[in-house]
Amino acid sequence: MNDVRPLIAVLDDEESVRQAIERLLRAAGLAVECFATGQEFIDSLQQHQPACLVLDLHMPGMSGFEVQAELAKSGRSVPVVVITGHDTPESHQQALDGGAAAYFRKPVAGRALLASIVAAFHTPKDGP
Repeated sequence: MNDVRPLIAVLDDEESVRQAIERLLRAAGLAVECFATGQEFIDSLQQHQPACLVLDLHMPGMSGFEVQAELAKSGRSVPVVVITGHDTPESHQQALDGGAAAYFRKPVAGRALLASIVAAFHTPKDGP
């Protein structure tokens, strides 16, 4: 029997946030890979592509906005669910303009986050 679980990438500079999201997603039966920096995540794309990326916007080094731009530049179609502790109307709009499938302010409810992740990787990429 083939037990292929969707791989979800979690990119957040806060270790406690990464661990909490990782536990939530593993409990839901998803495979998870966590990253502390945008560059670590971008480098990992050489080996595999996740079904979805949970992305913090405000991190030292490469920001979440820059990660979104790198994904777009590379032509990789990875659904993105944004989480941020620094919510502003401008960052909300910029994240959505960058292609985010969902946008949440920290702290985020686990059920809502999980539902948006599953919806993001089950949504057709090329429209109806």
